[in-house]
Amino acid sequence: MMKKLLSLCCAAILAFPVSAQPTADEVMQVTRLANDYFMSKYSDPTVPTNVKRVRPSSLWTRAVYYEGLMALYDIDPQQRYLDYTDKWASFHKWTPRNGITTNDADDQCCEQTYLMRFEKVGDSTMIRPTIANLQHQMKTPNTKKPEAKGALCGWWTWIDAIQMAMPVYMHMYKLTGDVRYRDHGMNMYVWSRDTLAGGLLNKKSGLWWRDKDYVPPYKEPDGQDCYWSRGNGWVYAALVRCMNQLPAKDKVYKRLKKDFLLMTKGVVATQREDGFWNPSLASTNYAMPETSGTALFLYGLCWGMNQGYLKVKDYKPIADRAWQAMVKTAVHRDGFLGWMQGTGKDPSAGQPLSYDKVPDFEDYGTGCFLLGATEYYKLLNK
Repeated sequence: MMKKLLSLCCAAILAFPVSAQPTADEVMQVTRLANDYFMSKYSDPTVPTNVKRVRPSSLWTRAVYYEGLMALYDIDPQQRYLDYTDKWASFHKWTPRNGITTNDADDQCCEQTYLMRFEKVGDSTMIRPTIANLQHQMKTPNTKKPEAKGALCGWWTWIDAIQMAMPVYMHMYKLTGDVRYRDHGMNMYVWSRDTLAGGLLNKKSGLWWRDKDYVPPYKEPDGQDCYWSRGNGWVYAALVRCMNQLPAKDKVYKRLKKDFLLMTKGVVATQREDGFWNPSLASTNYAMPETSGTALFLYGLCWGMNQGYLKVKDYKPIADRAWQAMVKTAVHRDGFLGWMQGTGKDPSAGQPLSYDKVPDFEDYGTGCFLLGATEYYKLLNK
């Protein structure tokens, strides 16, 4: 407890200054700062990561960063962002990690950015590997995981996968008009939502259990259900990213919108007084600030307001508290992001967190922050 208090005191002294009512320009300043820190530290995007072992820079952690960078480019169109992205994607030949026969959502996450660049540029080399990959998956049952029982749609056995891969299917539908992509992506989502382990979405709370290992009777030490913050943030963000690729009158859009509004209730109900969300949403276990989940919830809440689905008068104070908490407590003056949970699958991963602890991977956390910050900027700039 003393160490945690010292970390919070340090944050108050060293963190980036924050206004009580930030302007869009101030949000842009902080957003650029966080991104510039990352781009400077990882100046060559082709260099493999080396956390315990060497991995190619097309892995999911880096792919999430590029989701955020593309969102930043939409509001801050600097050519250097595109150059940094295209150098990375070209190096990996616009191909998912582990090739076109992979069925792992983590491998497919990079395809989100490939498709975004194709939409802007129109170069077919940017899209061909993704088409081959999705067509392979759509005809391949999952016989590797016993919980899938050989189901054709049984690939997303953990909720993170929904963010990593579902937007790829919806974007491919948008680009091609082929409803098979939309329908197969939705079928895989529904399998995770309603079938896997009895359904990973708790329809009463609006929150998700991370995978089959965390559904009841599993409980946190205080007797509460275990709803991992970033895992729920992944799903919340995925709903947004999928709806962004669909017409508002589309039947899939309407169904995802209902889940988005259901999740919003669960998200809002679990926000801390200081504006953050705990690593474990409904539990006092590991009660502390956590930046990645908070940023993803900010992303979804601001998107909902920007679309007119959430009333600004009711939800903007929630978003304001989240932004102010991150900038005051997590953002360093050089752009480093503290209180960021490392990779894992539950609230215990990467513990203990702190203001100055460097997570095992910095890229996905920066991506989450950029997503939340850019959508908040749009809200303030309306």
